[in-house]
Amino acid sequence: MSESTSATYAAAGVSIDAGDQAVELLKPHAERASRPEVRGGVGGFAGLFSLKLDKWKEPVLASSTDGVGTKIAVAQALDKHDTVGIDLVAMVVDDLVVTGAEPLFLQDYIAVGKVLPEKIAALVGGIAEGCVQAGCALLGGETAEHPGMMGEYDYDLSATGVGVVEASELLTPEKVRPGDVVLAMGSSGLHSNGYSLARHVLLDIARMPLDGHVEEFGRTLGEELLEPTKIYAKDCLALIAETEVRTFAHVTGGGLEANLARVMPRGLLARLERGSWTPAAVFALIGQRGKVERSELEKTFNMGVGMVAIVAAEDVDRALAVLTARHVPAWVLGEVQPAEDPDGPRAELAGDHPRF
Repeated sequence: MSESTSATYAAAGVSIDAGDQAVELLKPHAERASRPEVRGGVGGFAGLFSLKLDKWKEPVLASSTDGVGTKIAVAQALDKHDTVGIDLVAMVVDDLVVTGAEPLFLQDYIAVGKVLPEKIAALVGGIAEGCVQAGCALLGGETAEHPGMMGEYDYDLSATGVGVVEASELLTPEKVRPGDVVLAMGSSGLHSNGYSLARHVLLDIARMPLDGHVEEFGRTLGEELLEPTKIYAKDCLALIAETEVRTFAHVTGGGLEANLARVMPRGLLARLERGSWTPAAVFALIGQRGKVERSELEKTFNMGVGMVAIVAAEDVDRALAVLTARHVPAWVLGEVQPAEDPDGPRAELAGDHPRF
């Protein structure tokens, strides 16, 4: 093969130079999302985190891996990439804190059709902002260029996070007791679940433009759909420090009932009152424009509840005060009671939403 026709990695679609430029652009973001325990910097073969074992008698590591899902399609359509990284962090760290674990660090994986350094920097900037909100370090990651498998402007995100909790302080279903109270923490919107249905209804069926103003939202449809997922990690840890928390439930895919049932023990039922809150306008709009039944909405979306805490009855007022001081919308959602059928549902919604 002559020199003029010799194959190169760049000709095959992978640019080492663009990758190096992206690393330089994301370094300030990674440095911003750090903790004192981090050792080394960006660019090594592995991230290093010093775990001081004298802080715990029996430390238990917790890990979680997740992605953002089809919300990325909205970011791509609007060419706005600095918020989906926050969603990514939220999906990972708020699963960790359900166990009582403090998120320590996160590592991301970004798959792209072509490395566009400014876009990578925007994505990592969002991830770093999410890590700052969660109090964890961004301990490196991987950006993989996949020419021929992904379109030039396509990308996908995933991440793994690690946290730690003292073994004696693990939050488990076994800690839940009859008479405990279920508290809701308000969501910031759709969060990062149900976007396939939301996009199908609002974009395909209703033909709503992403840049069009929606009176019910007070902003454009695109701005509503790209609202970052609320990160509750620090709020949950504050509740643990101040009150007797039995457990948490992160309300993601599957909805409120299904996710709360995951942390409820056999023989107990969390009875929840729809009348205790009004879901945000985006949920009503999806239901109306797509003629989506309530049962389908409730098993697809968070319906306005992003995190649930089960606390001892005597700590309800204190828990609500802690969350209010942290500017987290919170209210009594229901209570735990003995189940009539020990093998029946472990969480149940009752009543109707006001004005929904």
